[in-house]
Amino acid sequence: MKLVSRVLLAALLAVALLAPPAHAWFRTPATRFATLPPGAAHPEGITVDDRGNVYVTTFAVQGTATGNGQMFVFNQHGRLLRQVNVANSSTLLLDLAFHPHSGALLVLDFAASKVLQVDPVSGASQVFSDLSAGSQPGLNVLTFDRAGNVYVSGSFAGAVYKIGPQGGAATIWVQSDLLKTTGVPGFGANGLAFNRAQSTLFVNNTGNDTVVKVPVNHDGSAGTPAVFVNSVNGADGLIIDEHDNLWIAANQADEIVVINPSGRTIAKLGDFNGVTKDGVGRGLLFPASPAFSRDKQVLYVTNLALDLRLFDDPSQPTLTNGTGDSAWTADVKVHTISRIPAFIPPIPGLSKP
Repeated sequence: MKLVSRVLLAALLAVALLAPPAHAWFRTPATRFATLPPGAAHPEGITVDDRGNVYVTTFAVQGTATGNGQMFVFNQHGRLLRQVNVANSSTLLLDLAFHPHSGALLVLDFAASKVLQVDPVSGASQVFSDLSAGSQPGLNVLTFDRAGNVYVSGSFAGAVYKIGPQGGAATIWVQSDLLKTTGVPGFGANGLAFNRAQSTLFVNNTGNDTVVKVPVNHDGSAGTPAVFVNSVNGADGLIIDEHDNLWIAANQADEIVVINPSGRTIAKLGDFNGVTKDGVGRGLLFPASPAFSRDKQVLYVTNLALDLRLFDDPSQPTLTNGTGDSAWTADVKVHTISRIPAFIPPIPGLSKP
């Protein structure tokens, strides 16, 4: 009987080990979609036009203090169509998006604290909104409501600004300690997106590893912010799908975290797989911004690959902002954009995503 029991136990273990991925936490890998030209800076913002072309802005943190910011445009197969010099901009460009009403391409100039309206071909620009008065707000990500109003996160101000559909002056829509941080990376309010009903604006706080929900009152004003979920490691860019699932770039975990409307994590996609001898990252490395393809079948992700030690205070050499990714990011010589199938693997016991 003991022999039979041992054989049965061995058989059960074999079945468990050979169970298909659908009955376990399956991590869909990230593959390379496109490669930026040699010498291009860190890819940050990303958006897709109505033809399926992918637009990427770059964030230059060292050695490129002069000149204008750069934007790269790829077709849906990852072939570089053009490099665009964004006129009258700094080299620190973050998010970008096409206005849902006018079709204008808006780009956030982080260093200048301005929202620019940019010609997607020539790169000619004009100021859509100027937020440079006062302290540096740290403009990071933008989104829109149905009326065409523009909402911009201010990482250093711990705020979300609201701008009318035609541009002009910005007002503080919401400001809260929940959107500020003293953590690492040192960015508070970051990725933001409305749910389908536009009854809630979700805002990532990168340094606090939180997602904050801000109710939208009937008159369009902001309600009281509250933490929606904790412990998303470096919650950066954020988009929401047709089921109100939140797709979050966790820049310090090198993964995409998908959270359903109830706050349950239902998928973790992509991972980091090292850096080649030529200095090309494999998989996700400091993922910053996600965007769906036009047909919603693919998720594109920019690999910021940012070495946080570049922001260390030289007057305090014993302190460092370095993280577990820092040494890897320092090895990167050529920057990439990744792609992941926009598919949520099934989880046993969860009937609906």
